[in-house]
Amino acid sequence: EFGYGFRLALDGHAAGAAALLRRLSARLGDELVSALLAADQRNEAGIAAQRARVAILRQRLAAIDTPEARRLESLADYLVRKSVWAVGGDGWAYDIGFGGVDHVIASGADVNILVLDTEVYSNTGGQQSKATPLGASARFAVAGKAQPKKDLALMAMTYGHVYVAQIACGARDAHTVRTLLEADAFPGPSLVIAYSHCIAHGYELAVALDQQKLAVESAYWPLFRFDPRRTTEGRNPLVLDSPAPRVALGRYMSNEGRFRVVEQQDPERFRRLLAEAQRQVRRRFALYEHLAKLPCPTGDSRPET
Repeated sequence: EFGYGFRLALDGHAAGAAALLRRLSARLGDELVSALLAADQRNEAGIAAQRARVAILRQRLAAIDTPEARRLESLADYLVRKSVWAVGGDGWAYDIGFGGVDHVIASGADVNILVLDTEVYSNTGGQQSKATPLGASARFAVAGKAQPKKDLALMAMTYGHVYVAQIACGARDAHTVRTLLEADAFPGPSLVIAYSHCIAHGYELAVALDQQKLAVESAYWPLFRFDPRRTTEGRNPLVLDSPAPRVALGRYMSNEGRFRVVEQQDPERFRRLLAEAQRQVRRRFALYEHLAKLPCPTGDSRPET
């Protein structure tokens, strides 16, 4: 929850700077103060313009010899919007740190969370986590996981006020950039889950980007964005950025040692797990496809009394 605490501290300093601005408005100039307080900082251009205003503010503060002016000088940089990101792996976000992640997104604070999802406890030796997919082997779980992966994104979407997305840089780099910019500009909590290849997957990482493309094309890793801002325009907040499955899931799984080892140990069990994994992928994609097509109510939808 460090990112959450840091965000609260930033907001507190920004509020203090705004209060001092209002008190010194007559000496600083009403036009400058109004521009600083009303600045649109949702993109890089807006942030650059605010930095320029803060530079002018500092020049004017230098000519005011009061304790309030010195205090505002120390807080002036907090008038420029700060981008706060908490970055962690799937073991943290899906599993041992899930309570903290859930607390942050439920708070409504303007904190961005980037989950680097390797689907296994990579740093501690490759143990199974709740992000490990059905059919994959892991340390202390070599027979192949019999349960599907936890859907962290869908859980976060149920809050309704959280920006949620799934990305795969190796498959769609432009989509990744667009999503990260949207998440950063969103005035509330954002959760972005990134496909992250790992040596524990058991294949030559020189072809990792090709494997990411297969993950997307098989719908194993669908790309989507859930943006609550769209509802104010009467649009569905969920945008499914991936097409329907174009390749069989087995083509993706056959390239990775974490799946092949299960097949080598127990071919019959692996066939059952592969068939179930393919059904799970199709069901999940169909669910997201259905959710993305639902109409979005507009106006006052309360029942008549």
